Amino acid sequence: MPSFTPPRCPNADCPRHTDPQPRFCRRRGSYWPKCRAAPIPRYHCKSCNRSFSRQTFRHDYRDHRPELNESLFLLLTSGVGLRQCSRLLRSGVRCPQQKLAKMGRTLALLRDNLCPRLPSSRVFVMDEEETYEGASIRPLTMPVVIDRETWFVVAVDVGSIRRLARRGTRRRVMQDQEEAKHGRRQDQSRACTERVLRALAAKCPAGDLLLQTDKKSSYATLARRIFGDRLTHETTSSRRVRDRHNPLFPINVTLAMSRDNCGRLRRKSWLVTKCAPRLLDHAQLFAVYRNFVRRRFNHDKENETPGKLLGIVPRNLDAAEVLAWRQDWGDRSIHPMSRSGMQTVRASMVA
Repeated sequence: MPSFTPPRCPNADCPRHTDPQPRFCRRRGSYWPKCRAAPIPRYHCKSCNRSFSRQTFRHDYRDHRPELNESLFLLLTSGVGLRQCSRLLRSGVRCPQQKLAKMGRTLALLRDNLCPRLPSSRVFVMDEEETYEGASIRPLTMPVVIDRETWFVVAVDVGSIRRLARRGTRRRVMQDQEEAKHGRRQDQSRACTERVLRALAAKCPAGDLLLQTDKKSSYATLARRIFGDRLTHETTSSRRVRDRHNPLFPINVTLAMSRDNCGRLRRKSWLVTKCAPRLLDHAQLFAVYRNFVRRRFNHDKENETPGKLLGIVPRNLDAAEVLAWRQDWGDRSIHPMSRSGMQTVRASMVA
């Protein structure tokens, strides 16, 4: 591995955190953790007199089992549940649970850091996928926006929805008992849809764009409010045959792939999510896997991922790269392809 050069001081109160100068730190030995095959170099900041190591900048900072991260990422994006992951990786049950939450935070930031802007005059497709939280009387919605040409997942969100059964049915009785115990269930479908559309607007701040959705009435209202006159909105009936001639074919296939790759989305299954925030974490893993690791179509070349086709990265990334560096420093975060730690996410990397 090339020699690591700290890109900045990790201490947020240090002037070298936002304005790192050449030689702002010096080497201060190393330490050899039990979970590593090589020593970790340490450094000392000359400005704030704080010490830190290369590990401070890594995603697996303070992880107890860092060697499991790559395998867990690939298992979780292959439809395997958390309990089966713990069996295959020979870990405790809480280990993959905690790692999933941490990966979700890092990969959500990674997607935004690598793609702060999208080219103008693009066509985007949006739809909502439905699952439930523990039981079918607690439904959830997951709106997803993708780029039509490359199938790049632009934004995803998760929220609860309230859909009551007919009065007198056994299902309605169960729902009434649930709301009597926990309070009225919130319907967050509109709020989630607005968040993903605003995320799209932040990545396309100017220029015309075309949005394709089904005929749900709230889509037109929200899209017009957020994008104004620069939006062209096309709708397709959700009852239309879902074949290749359907304008919503790319999002239909993407949502089908999400159910295949994320076991939490499989209804009537032991794997169905028990907690909405963890479903959002899992969806972040799927988005990064779909955008930067897996090729767009099976007949494409191996490195032709949606991220490469959009010009965001020069090739596909592997699990070790997407889980390499912390991404909580915005534009100054280290690029996943950087070996030395000197290149930020804004750098032009070479394949």
